[in-house]
Amino acid sequence: MRSVTLSVIFLALVPASRAASAPVDCNHLLAWTAAGVPSPKLMATLEQRGSALSFNQNLEKQLRSLGAAPDLIEIARRQRPSGASSCSGSLVKASSLVHEKGYQSAEETLSRLIEKDPGNAALHFLLAYVKQQQGDWNAAFDEYSSSKEADPEFAEVHNRLALVFYQAEDGDNTIAEARTALSMDFQDAEAYRMLGLGLYANEEFGPAMNALQESLTRDPQNGDLYYEMGMVARDQGSVDQAIQYLRKSVELKPSRWQGHSSLGALLARTNRFDEAFAELNAARKLAPNEPSIRENVAAACYAKGDYDQAIAEYRRLFRAYPTWERGHDLLARAYMAKKQYPLAISELRLAIEQNPTSAAEHRVLGQLLLLSDEQQDAARELRIAVELDPESAPSHYYLGTALLEVQQLAAALDEFQEAVRIEPSAEHHFALAACLLNMGRDSEALAEMEIATRLDPGKELYHARQEELLQLLRSNSTH
Repeated sequence: MRSVTLSVIFLALVPASRAASAPVDCNHLLAWTAAGVPSPKLMATLEQRGSALSFNQNLEKQLRSLGAAPDLIEIARRQRPSGASSCSGSLVKASSLVHEKGYQSAEETLSRLIEKDPGNAALHFLLAYVKQQQGDWNAAFDEYSSSKEADPEFAEVHNRLALVFYQAEDGDNTIAEARTALSMDFQDAEAYRMLGLGLYANEEFGPAMNALQESLTRDPQNGDLYYEMGMVARDQGSVDQAIQYLRKSVELKPSRWQGHSSLGALLARTNRFDEAFAELNAARKLAPNEPSIRENVAAACYAKGDYDQAIAEYRRLFRAYPTWERGHDLLARAYMAKKQYPLAISELRLAIEQNPTSAAEHRVLGQLLLLSDEQQDAARELRIAVELDPESAPSHYYLGTALLEVQQLAAALDEFQEAVRIEPSAEHHFALAACLLNMGRDSEALAEMEIATRLDPGKELYHARQEELLQLLRSNSTH
């Protein structure tokens, strides 16, 4: 998706004329509060739509138990209801269960209520939230979609659908739902946040950061926002800025393990190992069974040069999570650092089983096989790497090296020439010279060596080989 700016986005947010929505009744207010809709948004909805609430002490008590803000309760009390309705006892029970994280029991109660009232948008919304908390994003999508169909004028349902789309890495639909929410309320902080996440999913990092900043202006104490801005800054390559955002995130939301883990990983990348391990340990206390934290601990040990500890961490990771992806290639790197090539080769083969289309893993496996004098197997892996990524100069270079070792000189020459075409480095020119020399094409080899020497004049090996070849050519010319 092409890059956009917020000014362009605003042009797409001209509100259409909207039908009047039903007044907010007791079931709406309970369900939306239990589902975590912010009190300011509920206050605005009450004022826009009007009230159908039969406000009494029981309702006030229920709202307080669900964490409703005092201002929301006061506005609900002041509203003059039209056609007031009472709260469903079953919904009161379900709302309390959700607030207490009794999601399974709440789901059962809500499902029975929806069977009796399938068009109730608030019930679908609350059940969607329950499914979201259980990690069942497909079911959450279905329920939020049903809620949207029954009540498309409730902006928060578009934000929730945007979040579901973001979880599915569908940036375009995330953006579309966020835009719909913004068309209803230009000041909706959550909609700006969802817009930022959609743009981030599409790797439009500058516009994503702008949208998240707009959200932060309206919701300056949101720890999740700082976390997401940290991720955008990280992927932009701004590591120091990312660390600043993540520090603020864990300050505002110390119970979020993702903030501690991501901050620890970035601190390790900048060699601040004491701070890194402190953050990673904090993450591990909060989520002791989360595998990505152990992976970050292992990566930090690797960055510190403690390869034995890195290997131990990876081994623990795989014992607990045998199907964990990405770990085998990282474990292979640790074995490579210790020059334990057979173990590294075994791990890379497992990594390729999990991800057979990874050109980089085939290339690294080929390199290791070369170091182990398994040239034929190396050539096979490197051919796959070249097929998967034909513009990778290192893959062509190492394939050329393997072919040169088995004396397939013409094929090796083609690979070295491709490496030079893609990346005309001194190393690649020197490899091409060596191949030409093996083919008896001495004058062409000398020309390539001269280029290599010019590109890297400090490399003594290039000068020495160039001088040897010059002497050989002079010797041959005198006979």
